[in-house]
Amino acid sequence: MTDSAGTTTEARERRPGKRERLIAAAIELLHQKGVERTTLADIATRADVPVGNVYYYFKTKDDVIAAVIEIHAEQVTDTLAAIDARHRTPKSRLKAFVRELAGQGDLVARYGCPLGSLCSELDKRINGSSFDIGVLMQLPIAWAEEQFRALGHRDAHDLALELLAAYEGSALLANTLRDPGIMSSAGRRLDRWIDTL
Repeated sequence: MTDSAGTTTEARERRPGKRERLIAAAIELLHQKGVERTTLADIATRADVPVGNVYYYFKTKDDVIAAVIEIHAEQVTDTLAAIDARHRTPKSRLKAFVRELAGQGDLVARYGCPLGSLCSELDKRINGSSFDIGVLMQLPIAWAEEQFRALGHRDAHDLALELLAAYEGSALLANTLRDPGIMSSAGRRLDRWIDTL
C-alpha cells in the first residue's frame, strides 16, 4: 500500500523517526568533523530533517551532544552485555573486547576513536564541559576490571586502565599516522598480553 507521496507503508515503518535520525547524524558528524565544526544545520541536512524541525527535538547543540553521549553509553553497555552473553570465561571476554576494539581500525585511522575523540574535544571547550563524558570511559574500565578480578587479579583496576590506555594510545597513533594496521597490531599484542596474565 502506498500513500499520496508514493511511499509504501512498510518503508515508512522502517525509517527511524526524526529524533533518531538527528542523533545518528550527530554521532557521525561529531566523530567525522568534531564538535566545534559541526552545526545544527549540518546535522539536520545529514538526517534529512528540515533545519527548523531540529528545535522541536533539541533546543541547543549541547542538547544534541548530551543525547549523543547517552546513545554512546547505551551502545557500550549493549556491546559489553553481548560479549558477556557470548563468552563464558573472563579471559575470552577480554579477548573478544580487544577484537571489538581492534576491528574498528579503518574508522579509527580516519577519524580517531569515537569515544576518546569526543571526550578529549569536549574536555577542551573554552567554557569547560558540563557533560558527564567520564562515563564513556568508566563503563569499559569497570567492565574490564570485573573481568580481571574474576581472573583473580588484585590489581584488576590497574590492569583495566592499562588495557584502555593501550587501546586509546593505539587509536591516537592510528589516526595521527592514518594507519589502520596499528590497531590490528595493538589487538594482537593485547591478546598476547591477556594470555600472559
